[in-house]
Amino acid sequence: MTTYQAPRVVVVDDHPLFRRGVVTLLNESLNFKVLADFGSAKKLINKLDELLPSLAVIDLHMPNVSGLELLKVLKSRMPLLKVVILTGSNDSNDLLQALSAGADGYLRKDTHPDEILTRLDQVMCGEVAINDSGVTLLANHLRIPSTQFTPESEDVFDALTSREQQTLALITKGMSNKLIARELGISDGTVKVYVKNVLRKLNLHSRLELAAWAHSQKD
Repeated sequence: MTTYQAPRVVVVDDHPLFRRGVVTLLNESLNFKVLADFGSAKKLINKLDELLPSLAVIDLHMPNVSGLELLKVLKSRMPLLKVVILTGSNDSNDLLQALSAGADGYLRKDTHPDEILTRLDQVMCGEVAINDSGVTLLANHLRIPSTQFTPESEDVFDALTSREQQTLALITKGMSNKLIARELGISDGTVKVYVKNVLRKLNLHSRLELAAWAHSQKD
């Protein structure tokens, strides 16, 4: 029998009160084991090889070494480490830069504590965690008009097969190809084909644009 091992977490934030709150939230959930918390990126970098965490929850805007710089260092030294940005930033450029640098999640600090725990669980299951406020930032940044995707049809979904529609729904939840394959009972290769078809039919270029477009379609 395999014994469940809670994700080993490190928290980095230069605001002591907020950092303590995050640590308390994670410890009280019993689903995570906080190894250590730090007030600066440099302190974590110096302890990284000793701690060997499986999840890092980090602030974005910190003095000396920023969260974005820390993210790049973490992904370079520990490619399998999950890194989630927890920030007060409302700048879409911050979101895009973090995701481009390999962040596994991007959550605002005003996210409800229960949702933070849920999103972190999703990250450990291989999903990308972006809450509604993050998707709104992305949609506003891309400024995607819905008419761009429906030149000949009132309903863009008419262009998608039923499997492609299912794939689209799961992509917008942040699920990876592997998880989508498991959910639909098909191979990873088949999922890749569906994803490629959906992007082509919607005239999009990435999953991020797809999430923003899906958000723009909400009533």
